[in-house]
Amino acid sequence: MAESEQRAGTSEEMAPPIQQNFMIPKKEINIVSDMGKWKRSQAYADYMGFILTLNEGVRGKKLTCDYKVSEPIEKLVALLNTLDRWIDETPPVDQPSRFGNKAFRTWYAKLDQEAENLVAAVIPKHLANAAPEVAVYLKEAVGNSTRIDYGTGHEAAFAAFLCCLCKIGVLRVDDQMAIVFKVFNRYLEVMRKLQKTYRMEPAGSQGVWGLDDFQFLPFIWGSSQLIDHPNLEPRHFVDEKVVNENHKDFMFLECILFITEMKTGPFAEHSNQLWNISAVPSWSKVNQGLIRMYKAELTLNLRKQDRNCHTWASSRTRPRGGISCWGGSGCAKHDGGAGVAQLPTARGATSPQVGLEGVISTPCSLCLRCWDVGQRLGGRLQRTKGLTVPNSALSLPPALPLHFTSCV
Repeated sequence: MAESEQRAGTSEEMAPPIQQNFMIPKKEINIVSDMGKWKRSQAYADYMGFILTLNEGVRGKKLTCDYKVSEPIEKLVALLNTLDRWIDETPPVDQPSRFGNKAFRTWYAKLDQEAENLVAAVIPKHLANAAPEVAVYLKEAVGNSTRIDYGTGHEAAFAAFLCCLCKIGVLRVDDQMAIVFKVFNRYLEVMRKLQKTYRMEPAGSQGVWGLDDFQFLPFIWGSSQLIDHPNLEPRHFVDEKVVNENHKDFMFLECILFITEMKTGPFAEHSNQLWNISAVPSWSKVNQGLIRMYKAELTLNLRKQDRNCHTWASSRTRPRGGISCWGGSGCAKHDGGAGVAQLPTARGATSPQVGLEGVISTPCSLCLRCWDVGQRLGGRLQRTKGLTVPNSALSLPPALPLHFTSCV
């Protein structure tokens, strides 16, 4: 029986690969109305399915646990090691400006030239035609060479890069833990080194209203790691001693350690969102809330024209279906959206079910008009203790978890 299974496996491996067509990715999301196509596309479903599958794969697991490391995983780590070595070979230059060291452009030019070769070394020979397509996502995953900045849009490009490798069969189901713990964690190390070496600016940072200046996914997967932990609760990650003792085991705490190294002052002031999250009673609730926030973060990032470059359509991620506007922004004030959502956010606070008639509810991610008004009136608006969010036609949560009420 074992011999027949072995022969079957051998014949399957020797079978000629299915012919696949590849294309150079192109930008598909150019205007706000294109967002409807993105949200309804197979690409969006595949991407979020990939994120959530990995989220479940690392649930309750430590970074230091045992897991399978396949040959493609080792090749991806070698690719990231090459990027790391190039940083050492390209030291920052002396310049008047403190931030955005121009040596990053030299480093990026090397990646731009070698990206296809780096990808070709990872994928099998029969998939060599995929290298030009997949390489675009790799180049988009390390920051913008013009602005010398990095943000969650670039991080999403690396996740799309890994998703593409799964879709063409390079990475398998049993690589889930290694994708997060081995590859993505090494990617974070390289990106942090880039940020510190070249003093990269945060791309589209929301300041204290955002979760983090540079990353989002490690908070999602890191909170999944901590679900049902016998000792560590969300309130513990603001304790410096706990972070120092456990950061090597949990991605979430590694992110907190990096933040405390890069920022000065009280944690509650420079990372107010994370401080609020520390009041959530369980890691499962933290994880669920971060996933909702991430969906909104994707939407907010793509609405801003200067960051549309992070989302490309290709044979692996091409949106399907015609372009059509959604039925308004979903804002209760400007598009007649019904009611508000109720989400837990601030420490010990829950949001009341209140209507939005006649008030400016927020600078919200769901309505660009509210956002513009909020930007203009930000100094004269009051923060609410809880959070109220207009329902959206796309059921999106807010990108900014603390909202504003009417002018005072």
